[in-house]
Amino acid sequence: MTSQNSLFIFGYGFTSHHLASLIRNKSDHLPIVATSRKVERIEKMHALDITPISLTGEHDEDKITPHLEKITHLLISAGPSENGDPFLNQFETLLEKMPHLKWIGYLSTTAVYGNHDGAWVDEDSALNAGLERGKWRIAAENKWLSIGRNTKIPTHIFRLSGIFGRGRNAFTTIEKGKAKRVIKKGQLFNRIHADDIAQTVYASMYNPYHDGDYTRIYNVADDEAAPPQDVIAYACSLMGISPPPEVQFEEANMSAMARSFYSESKKVSNDRIKQELGITLLYPNYKQTLKQMWEEDDWR
Repeated sequence: MTSQNSLFIFGYGFTSHHLASLIRNKSDHLPIVATSRKVERIEKMHALDITPISLTGEHDEDKITPHLEKITHLLISAGPSENGDPFLNQFETLLEKMPHLKWIGYLSTTAVYGNHDGAWVDEDSALNAGLERGKWRIAAENKWLSIGRNTKIPTHIFRLSGIFGRGRNAFTTIEKGKAKRVIKKGQLFNRIHADDIAQTVYASMYNPYHDGDYTRIYNVADDEAAPPQDVIAYACSLMGISPPPEVQFEEANMSAMARSFYSESKKVSNDRIKQELGITLLYPNYKQTLKQMWEEDDWR
């Protein structure tokens, strides 16, 4: 990484905001350009000295093209739909207008693994996605990995567990009166703080090659998969309040989206980010994390 590098973020959001904040605290002063369709995110970009591109559906390619000549790193943060990956659908030809591109990062999800009945999964495990959004992610991953192999540009896939951070965590859920303790036997999943995602992506940008392979997949998860009701109960204990009553999954009143998260159970291995990228998690498990966030008043 040198002063000649620059980062383009397609789909600026919660996670990429943490990455941009990390970069701004580093000494390399990496220039950042990012797109969004939301006004409030444009305002956040200005605060971090990011060059914003507001996508409206009209002349979007003309807005993006002038920024591509110097781009060296591309991060895709926007999620796919049934129609495919939004960047590849609209702007795949723009990759040819990035002559200095030397790293591509794609933010995916551990939903690609589907249900493994609480067993461990790593980056080589079978992809059993049962939910449509997981299948969309698999298709997008495969397309980006194919691009990496064909162009010989290092392309890294980041499979993210349930994301949390300041303003998005068990405490805020409880404070808003939306917390539930839904019980489903054997239900386990991992979480990951946005700051740990940021440090993982940043480390990947500095370590693009592994064993001569142009593509790499990384699970980005904490050290301890846990039942969701345990997280809520522990957060309530720190707040000094009684937890919400337990409700059996079959009797719980939940949206279809919320219910879908209970259809998959697994423990996600994060060994690869530790071994290859040298990551030491800032937030390794839910108890240590919640205790730290609460004591430091660092959760809002």
